[in-house]
Amino acid sequence: MNPELIVLVLVVITALAFDFTNGFHDTANAMATSIATGALTPRVAVALSGVLNLIGAFLSVEVALTVTNAVVHIQDSSGAPRPELTADHGHALLVIVLAGLIGGIVWNLLTWLLGLPSSSSHALFGGLIGSTIAGLGIAGVNWAGDGSKLDGVIGKVILPAVLSPLVAAIVAAIGTRLVFAITVGVARRWSERGFRWGQIGTASLVSLAHGTNDAQKTMGVITLALLAYGAWTDTHAVPFWVKLACALAIALGTYLGGWRIIRTLGKGLVEISSPQGMAAESASAAVILTSSHLGFALSTTHVATGSILGTGLGRPGAEVRWGVAGRMVVAWLITLPCAGLVGAAMWWIAHLIGGLPGAIAIVVVLVALAGAMWLRARRKPVHAGNVNAEWDASSAGAEPVSAGGAR
Repeated sequence: MNPELIVLVLVVITALAFDFTNGFHDTANAMATSIATGALTPRVAVALSGVLNLIGAFLSVEVALTVTNAVVHIQDSSGAPRPELTADHGHALLVIVLAGLIGGIVWNLLTWLLGLPSSSSHALFGGLIGSTIAGLGIAGVNWAGDGSKLDGVIGKVILPAVLSPLVAAIVAAIGTRLVFAITVGVARRWSERGFRWGQIGTASLVSLAHGTNDAQKTMGVITLALLAYGAWTDTHAVPFWVKLACALAIALGTYLGGWRIIRTLGKGLVEISSPQGMAAESASAAVILTSSHLGFALSTTHVATGSILGTGLGRPGAEVRWGVAGRMVVAWLITLPCAGLVGAAMWWIAHLIGGLPGAIAIVVVLVALAGAMWLRARRKPVHAGNVNAEWDASSAGAEPVSAGGAR
């Protein structure tokens, strides 16, 4: 087995590890409100979400192609593959992709530890952009595409990041206001019960939508690595085994459940009722599915958070915990640069050591950091049994202050 093939295997394994962290990091996007209102029990919610993420991953490849083609300039001005990226079975590009993936995973795990619903998508793109700049310079990033349409990082990643939570918040706020206006004469007991059934449907739709968007990103990364190595040549398609592996990885991560983030979204931002939950999930699903169709690699976390915030604004008398919202926004703003710094640092470590030993070294760094954060999280675990414990406004994180059972 030649060194470049070993690096390719490391990239594929690390990409699937990122996909797994993406799954448990983003379970909250679909199921936090349903768990918080009691529409679904925690374990049933994550199992349902996992199955639907698996199905959704096969429904589209538009976002995967965005990741393959919209981040790194893999062709020169004449359209030919860049020689510095294709030499030695694409070793340079493989190391860039590996370092970028590690940047995304490290940021995902850190924000999970803190209970912050930041964007897995932007962690991935930040890591890839950082490692690309370190390896190729700032011109190595495909910022604006061909100039005639928004098909680079700016159009496919940054603009959706800014607009999607605003759109989702507005849609959810209007939906919530209409729901409460229409049901004003309905007994609360009957209203809550009916909307809990509705939440099951809308939460399922969000899970399906999440699979069509987030699972695609890892498919795109692995396809990029295969293109670099020369094992794949079609920039407009994704190998079936890549689709299957990524679908299984994100589904497994979703099933395990990122309880710390589920707690923050379900209990920390707004005390949410079933009508609000249904409105939030409907708004999220609409925005995510539309973006997947257009190939926009948006953050489902931003969309879900914007929707939940919108329900708080749309319900008369609802309380929005703006301190928690502020922490989320700060996390959003620093995700791209922080993941980018980690990605760049990993590239420099690999570059200084050189060759296969350099690639192995940064994977060892990843394993060490992941292990340290996992051990830290075990000190005050959040799980299905305490995810719905009452939120303490003085608490800085997602850790419950009591061991209250799940509702």
